[in-house]
Amino acid sequence: MKVTKDMIITDVLEMDRETAQFFFEIGMHCLGCPASAGETIEEACAVHATDADALVDKINAFLDSKNK
Repeated sequence: MKVTKDMIITDVLEMDRETAQFFFEIGMHCLGCPASAGETIEEACAVHATDADALVDKINAFLDSKNK
C-alpha cells in the first residue's frame, strides 16, 4: 500500500510504526495527540511548514525498501 498525503497520520503509523521517525525528523513530536488521529499528512505538513510530497516520498521509499 502506498502512502498518500491525504492519509491520516495514525493510519500511516498503524501500517508501520517505524514511519514515526520521518514525522519526528520534521518536528512532529506529538504523534500520540488527538490532533494526529484526525489530521492528514498534508494538513500536518502545512502546520509544520514542510513539503508533504517530499515526506510522502521518503515514507514510501522506506516502506518499499522493507518489502524487497
